[in-house]
This record gives sequence, structure tokens and C-alpha cells, in this order.
Amino acid sequence: MQGFWTFRSMIKSQLFRRLFKSKKEIRIEPFLAFGNLEEIYVKGRVISANTPPKTSSRNSILKNIIAAFRRYAIKSVPDAIVEVSLENQKYTAKTNQDGVFELRIEAKRPNDTTSELLSFKIIEVDSAFDATVRYMEVARFNPETAIISDIDDTVLISHSTSIGKKFWLSISKNSSTRRPLPGVSKFYIALSQFGRAPIFYISSSDWSLFDMIDDFLKFRRIPKGPILLKDQHINLRNILKSGRGSHHHKLEKIMLLLELFPKTEFFLIGDSGQHDPELYAEIKEKFPNRILGIFIRLVGKLDEERRNALKSKISLDQFFFIESSQEALEIAKQQRFIEIIR
Repeated sequence: MQGFWTFRSMIKSQLFRRLFKSKKEIRIEPFLAFGNLEEIYVKGRVISANTPPKTSSRNSILKNIIAAFRRYAIKSVPDAIVEVSLENQKYTAKTNQDGVFELRIEAKRPNDTTSELLSFKIIEVDSAFDATVRYMEVARFNPETAIISDIDDTVLISHSTSIGKKFWLSISKNSSTRRPLPGVSKFYIALSQFGRAPIFYISSSDWSLFDMIDDFLKFRRIPKGPILLKDQHINLRNILKSGRGSHHHKLEKIMLLLELFPKTEFFLIGDSGQHDPELYAEIKEKFPNRILGIFIRLVGKLDEERRNALKSKISLDQFFFIESSQEALEIAKQQRFIEIIR
């Protein structure tokens, strides 16, 4: 019996060291490289080296839980200097306390159709690092219309209003087993005019979930687009805070998109489970002529007090409170937001 407990302790110890041991090597994760015809917005982070977890629909719950904890076991690297190169031009950025860096680069889009490739390299940090150069292709947009969409309980079933359910979903499932809201893919494809209008995703989840969200969109055939998440790094000690807290950063990111694309009109899509209606009302109030329509998926019922508070702030004529993606699709047709789909 004593031998059994010794063996069990050894296995647990080896597993712990394998999953959570601190490593000196660090690496760059480029997240965003998009912009208009004159400027590129770049974002990424520097973290402790950690192999991204592989996902599969055949993964067991235990394997998913281990992968989730590995994702949050990484450490952010502050004060690292990252060199970003575009053709012959070099730019530098310094990571903040959460290991995040960002740049706005003035660079005109070439007249030809040649793809633009950014390279990322760490050039100064107070520890050993992985010298591997990372690359990311630039996405340029010059749209007449575009879409800004929330993710949790708007695209991805998350149960954001229930801490326990949300936490269990986030650790027990992966990008292949998380479920989308029914009909989301069809609605987004139609509203984006089959890709002509870009979609920008915003969420209060942190960057540790970037790979999961990106893989999820691809796996579920939901139109992909730049994903803008919350900068604050979530670690093992505050994993329950992922997706919670202040949502002011969403306002900042929407304002960024409105600034980058000053001639573009937007659709806003969210849900009533958190603060999307109030946030989108504020945007509509500030930019009345740039918001074509606002779709809010109802999570439960929108009580009269909350609805009246919205009415007192702004007309709800362009607010569409929906219970399903099919209903949203029908409204979009009626309002002539999209071409009729046969």
C-alpha cells in the first residue's frame, strides 16, 4: 500500500512539473495585423514558452482540463522589446505588465496584389528567449460596411451569466467541442455579403483564449476576422475572472475600429446577458449615422426597467432584439441589410 501511494505521489509530481514548471525561454504570439489602406494596427504578446495544446473532438474531458490549465499556466513577460519589420522598415514596441504590445504603423498599401508579411523578433529582454522569428500576413480593409460582433453567448455558447457553467465549459471542452449558437454561421455569411463586409470580433475573454476562438471559428465555418480580446493576463489564480469584470475595453476597441475605418458603416451584434445593449446604445448615440443596425440576442427576458432605461437614452428603432439567428436573418432581409438568399 505504501508503494502505491509513493508511486501516486511520483506521478502527480511529474505531471505537475510537466504541466506547470516555469521555463526560461519565451516566445512571441502575434495576434493582429490589419488596417486600412494607409495604416496597420499590430498587436501581440510575449509569454513564457509553452506548447499550445492540441485539440480534437475525440479529446477526453480530462485532456481538455489539462490543456486549459496549461493555457493559463503561462507567464506574461513585461518590458520585452519586440522588433516588427515590414519590408525594409523596422519598428519597435515594448510589452506592458501583461506582456502585450501594440503598434500603429503608417504604411500605404502597395498598388499591386502582393501580400504583405510582418515579421516579429525579440531584441531585448532580461532572460533567455526563443530567437525564432514569427510572421503574420497583413489584412487590409476598405469596406463600405462592416460588422462588429461579441463572442460569448452571441457566437459561442458560454453561459456567461452563470459563473459555474461558464467555468466548466471553458475547461472541459475545446475548440472542436464547444458549440455555436444555432444558425450563426448562415446569418454571418449572409450579413457579411459572403465575405465582402469584414467581421471584427470583440470579447471580454483574455488573449489566452485567442487560439481557441480562432480555431473554433474555423472549425464551425463561421466567417473569420480580426479578434480583439481583453489585455489583462489571466493566470491560474484568477482563471474564474476570464470574461468578467469591466467591459470598458470593448468600447475602446469599437472606437478604435471606428477611427481606423472612418467612412465605414457598421452593424453591431451582441447579447443581453451582459452590457452589450447599453454599450451599443452609447456608440449609437455618439455615431448615429455610422451604425446601420444593432442585433441583440436575448438571454432570458429583457425586463421593462432595462428597456425603458435604453429608450430614455436613445431611440430603439435600429435595435433588433432577437431570440434566434433565423429571426435575425429574416429581419436583415426585411430591412434590406442583405441580399435575398434562395
